[in-house]
Amino acid sequence: MNASLRAAVIAEWRGLPANKMRPDRWQAPGDLLPKLMQQLGLSDRLRETEVIDAWKTIVGEFIAAHSAPVSLRAGVLSVRVLQPALHYQFEQISKAEILRKLKQRFGAKIIREIRFRVG
Repeated sequence: MNASLRAAVIAEWRGLPANKMRPDRWQAPGDLLPKLMQQLGLSDRLRETEVIDAWKTIVGEFIAAHSAPVSLRAGVLSVRVLQPALHYQFEQISKAEILRKLKQRFGAKIIREIRFRVG
């Protein structure tokens, strides 16, 4: 005899109202995690981590060795550069190409602008 039938027979015998079975509320963690991250306001931090992790593959060895992304806030990626001469090169020459590659990989809504700073 299955458990629900047994419970119904016992409830009827005792004269108790039948307990309503609760619907199965199980959900896969992969479905819940993005919703939870957004509710907690952590989805932006997750994107920031993805951009920082992908920096080296997107910009190449030389630029990655002399710069590091610091933060991603409201679509603006802040990048720390080691030397003023490299800051000038990245700002004047490489910025458009790097921004194009980042937008291609992450989308224009995630990254709208890059700001380089010496430090």
